[in-house]
Amino acid sequence: MSSAAPPFSVGIEEEYLLVNLDSRDVDENPPAPLLEECARRSAGQVNPRFLRSQLEASTRPCASVREARADLARLRAIICEVAGRHGCAPIAASTHPFAKSTRQITTEREQYFALANEMQGAARRLMVCGMHVHVGIDDDDLRVDLMNQLSYFVPHLLALSCSSPFWEGERTGLMSFRMTLFNSLPRTGLPERFTSFAELKRNLDMLIRNGVIEDAGKMWWDVRPNPHHPALEVRVMDSCTSIDDAACLAALIVSLARRLYRLKLENRSWRIYPNTLIAENRWRAMRYGVEGELLDLAHGQLVAFPQLVRELIELVREDAAELGCLRELEHLDTILLHGTSAHRQIRMYEQARAGGASAREAMQAVVDFLVRDTKAHLTGEGPE
Repeated sequence: MSSAAPPFSVGIEEEYLLVNLDSRDVDENPPAPLLEECARRSAGQVNPRFLRSQLEASTRPCASVREARADLARLRAIICEVAGRHGCAPIAASTHPFAKSTRQITTEREQYFALANEMQGAARRLMVCGMHVHVGIDDDDLRVDLMNQLSYFVPHLLALSCSSPFWEGERTGLMSFRMTLFNSLPRTGLPERFTSFAELKRNLDMLIRNGVIEDAGKMWWDVRPNPHHPALEVRVMDSCTSIDDAACLAALIVSLARRLYRLKLENRSWRIYPNTLIAENRWRAMRYGVEGELLDLAHGQLVAFPQLVRELIELVREDAAELGCLRELEHLDTILLHGTSAHRQIRMYEQARAGGASAREAMQAVVDFLVRDTKAHLTGEGPE
């Protein structure tokens, strides 16, 4: 391991679905000038994804969470402004409440055609969006070591980001239905444990050599070493509708990475638990979000999620302060108070139904909420 501390730079990627402001349905074939202008005005930081109705915004590698939030706000604002002139709007949510996945059109790029051909029916349901956070770790073995340890916190991060309670007009009963869909792909879920970067590379090289995958970018684990940059990439989160929620999770992730690095400097590490137990917590996060209980594996018992979050805050408070993101981290209390996007969507749906709206009208009201909340708080530095 290098003697120099990692840079702990931060990058955020978000995916959005474009909706038609009249119908509130997904615009499965948005006009090419919309996509082209977003790419041009963002200098290539906004691009189409697997579906034509889907855009991805990627911040630059940033020295701080505050800088990453500002860059993300700039990109969201570009998309909102350009889309609005075409009668559309982005929604930062991992599923649309009622759009049909079978109506979606694959983006005309060879890589996406190849994905659709290989994954078949699984790919045809991938009308889902996620959020990825990259933390600059410029040591190969350290990235793998921190991946092993950070896996414990995958369920916590998912629970704090849930934004996909609806699917094709159905209230699914899950807070993150996206994960049900994404889990149907190979090479997803919790990462394998590796003793070194060399061991990881040997395993991936076998898959590449036999043509199973083209490169390491086809490993879609919840946490992975980024295949193209010296960074650890956390991929488990749903897209956060609120930009303040997104910045908060980025703050938590980079603070956790720094905390685990400090443990390593003391020749200690976070205890590695069986994936079987972590996977149970991952399922509970998908099902209940912040309102459920997770297994506290150190004590072997279910604990209310808010208690675990408050313990997390204290665990990384010093690191967040050193990284200049304590204010963003403390927004966790707001998420616990008001719920994630999934909980807010359900409340909006129930309120509309109680007011006499039909199921379709109530889901349109959810889309209106998602449009409003996606473009909220794009100025300033976030919560006080």
